Amino acid sequence: MNTLPSQVASLRQGLPTHLPPAGPELLVGLDIDGTLVDHDQHMSPAVGEAVAALIDSGTHVVLASGRSASAVEELLATLGLSTGWAVCSNGAVCLRLDAGLDDGYEISDTVTFDPQPALRTLRHELPEALFAVEESGRRFKVSSPFPMGELTGEIDVVDFEDLCATPATRVTMRAPHLDADDFHALVQRVGLHGVSYAVGWTAWLDLTPEGVTKASAMQMLRDRLGVAAHATVAIGDGRNDIDMLRWAGYGIAMGSADEETQRAADLVTAPVANDGAVAVLRALLN
Repeated sequence: MNTLPSQVASLRQGLPTHLPPAGPELLVGLDIDGTLVDHDQHMSPAVGEAVAALIDSGTHVVLASGRSASAVEELLATLGLSTGWAVCSNGAVCLRLDAGLDDGYEISDTVTFDPQPALRTLRHELPEALFAVEESGRRFKVSSPFPMGELTGEIDVVDFEDLCATPATRVTMRAPHLDADDFHALVQRVGLHGVSYAVGWTAWLDLTPEGVTKASAMQMLRDRLGVAAHATVAIGDGRNDIDMLRWAGYGIAMGSADEETQRAADLVTAPVANDGAVAVLRALLN
């Protein structure tokens, strides 16, 4: 039987020699949905314990998510991440964590773009879709109410022209009748310019400023922390993780990831349902 100890031992033997031991010379970027938590938003105790052990070792642990800042906040508390950094909104928003602040963090960096061209193009193609414009990772303006629980933070329903006039850290289009391949085909067909895009595990298309990805934000934080390029690890499961997996010195895809995401990684671990991240995090602890 392939038990957790045997998985950890096997992974430990296969770790690249360029990775430093767990500690302040190591930077680990962790996707959230589909990596640390399942799609019912459940995180197993084993995942929490493994992340906590890595934090205790002094390793720089950075959550890197498509979620907004307000949607990342609860998980920061659950994992005990009270110092360091977090990447939100697929790289458009970064947080500096500080337990002494009222919210436990402050928004340290944002990148915005003019959403009007993309919004008008997408609404022309899909007039029935729902649209949300995120402001600085905390507030959303939406064309119509989204289903309960899908957006967190302040939410205002506004007219479409107001959406177009709002500088955005992220634009989300919700079209539940489309799948991931449909979204990718749509983007190629309409030729969106001046934006980066990612398809979420729900029926979402996320747009961020051109060139902004989880990888670009992780690179900024790596430079800020003074961590060597080879001393970086990333774990993720979605196509919005591909750039980050390729950027990392050692990229790990979850077993539930699609083929394109798995091809971008150096290693494929078990799916989130089988705590695939746990063995990797334990192996890094040496």
